[in-house]
Amino acid sequence: MCGIVGFVSSSTPETAGHSALDVVMAGLSRLEYRGYDSAGVALVPEDGPLVSAKKAGKLTNLTEELQANPLPEAMTGIGHTRWATHGRPNDENAHPHLADEGRLAIIHNGIIENFAALKADLLDAGVEFSSETDTEVAAHQLAKNYRAVGDLTEAMRLTARELEGAFTLLAVHQDLPGRVVAARRNSPLVIGLGEGENFLGSDVAAFIDYTRKAMEIGQDEIVTITADSVNIIDIDGTAVAGEPFEVDWDTAAAEKGGFDSFMDKEIHDQPQAIADTLLGRMDASGKLVLDEMNVDESVLKSIDKIVVVACGTAAYAGQVAKYAIEHWCRIPTEVELAHEFRYRDPVVNEKTLVVAVSQSGETMDTIMAVRHARQQGAKVIAICNTYGSTIPRESDAALYTHAGPEVAVASTKAFLSQIVACYLLGLYLAQLRGNKFSDEVQAILTELQAIPDKLAKVLENKQQVIDLAHSQQDTQSVLFLGRHVGYPVAMEGALKLKELAYIHAEGFAAGELKHGPIALIDDGQLVFIVVPTVRGRDSLHAKVISNIQEVRARGANTIVIAEEGDEAVREYASEVIYVPRTPTLLAPLLTTVPLQIFAMELATAKGLNVDQPRNLAKSVTVE
Repeated sequence: MCGIVGFVSSSTPETAGHSALDVVMAGLSRLEYRGYDSAGVALVPEDGPLVSAKKAGKLTNLTEELQANPLPEAMTGIGHTRWATHGRPNDENAHPHLADEGRLAIIHNGIIENFAALKADLLDAGVEFSSETDTEVAAHQLAKNYRAVGDLTEAMRLTARELEGAFTLLAVHQDLPGRVVAARRNSPLVIGLGEGENFLGSDVAAFIDYTRKAMEIGQDEIVTITADSVNIIDIDGTAVAGEPFEVDWDTAAAEKGGFDSFMDKEIHDQPQAIADTLLGRMDASGKLVLDEMNVDESVLKSIDKIVVVACGTAAYAGQVAKYAIEHWCRIPTEVELAHEFRYRDPVVNEKTLVVAVSQSGETMDTIMAVRHARQQGAKVIAICNTYGSTIPRESDAALYTHAGPEVAVASTKAFLSQIVACYLLGLYLAQLRGNKFSDEVQAILTELQAIPDKLAKVLENKQQVIDLAHSQQDTQSVLFLGRHVGYPVAMEGALKLKELAYIHAEGFAAGELKHGPIALIDDGQLVFIVVPTVRGRDSLHAKVISNIQEVRARGANTIVIAEEGDEAVREYASEVIYVPRTPTLLAPLLTTVPLQIFAMELATAKGLNVDQPRNLAKSVTVE
């Protein structure tokens, strides 16, 4: 994915307006988590030619270039920070790409699948290319259409009809200062509404410094912004009324807040994120209510299967949810990787409830899974952190996590909030279908409401984990074991370590140990074991202690995560990390956090960038 920003103002800085370059660069700094292979800007001055600058590498390289070679003042501009798909991350492949003899500039998020055929036609027409990207193909195709029709909005509409794949395109033209035109298909874009100025961005972080008023853009829609107007049409040219909304977080929520990294801040945000996700979910009688759940109750009562579709960390949230939903609701629940779901001809019908989990709401694999599920007649409920994004809009209902912006690429607070939202959904279904009495639901909600304070205690005791991580900075392999809800926690712990520290890490179900993975155990091998709570899981608890003994006997360095008061693990652990006692199904909200801290601190000890790990972007907006 890539970060994109567009801006138009009617006022100059001399008349208390904002400079296009300042706005665009500020937006890019907030969106750099979306891609940091290169960055660039294009400006359209009122009385001069279109100008642009772009540099490979992080945004600071572009900043230095602009300081060395300043661009003229302008009130119209677009900017881009890139996560490379087509073409290497170098200056030539950076956006913007120019066409129409340098008079038109375009930036792009996504992949144009038919670029090769379009490029062949353009080459036959004598067009010369200066990059390896599919984006430059779109630039020349747009220029061709603009020359034919003389209207940039209509040219963008025609171009969007000709392109296949996923894309957000923003374009400016030297002939049209004061105007930015954009098109959206299967890729994020939102409008920011100002006074005498308007904005476009991959998400609201692009313009949160300037306005909290925003507007959604639907699938296959074209938007034209000027300083005083916003006009939207669909792919057929019919006018569309956008849906406005208010952003409920501010600039401070996206800043580091005194922490060394966004990830560190977001780990410490987790008690508040969970509290916010739980906020307002009960009525005066203590009954669970989900105001966003606008699927008819009769439909929810009739479902006979739940399928959770997600990718990466969100899929592990779904794995935790499976244990809880099946236990509380007695509904068979499957967890599917979204990118596999629609390709295996899944059994989905009108009695299937599909739960789509995505922090950004723009994960392309999950979007396509949602569309497939709805085509098969299933109802879809989205669990998402981003208001107005594609997945909630295309689902039958949405349950928002209210975790606030998550800037670090590796997900932390979004993961825990997704788990909490899944719990809420499970409890709501159990209450609706009569699987749980109101007092039982209330008791679980009370336990959930106690989690933020317990989590704060885990964070207060983080120094033990920090010291452990720094003592292991040279380790090249870490294994994670868990049973029951501890199994997806183990897999998430391994994923965090792979993402951040670039070392071998695997999560296993502890019961699988003797079926092969125990061959990996050698003298000094670091192994984390997530131990089940003692209460109600005595048999599993004893079995996991046996697993600890097995790996310890073969020389493993065993780091055990257990609930307070569990003394049985001490004899077999090299080190015990205790978390507060909590019911078994809710334990992942606590046991995950030491693994997050360990991954972050091990990467820090290795001198790595924990906010922007190599080769990764915040959300995957292409298949």
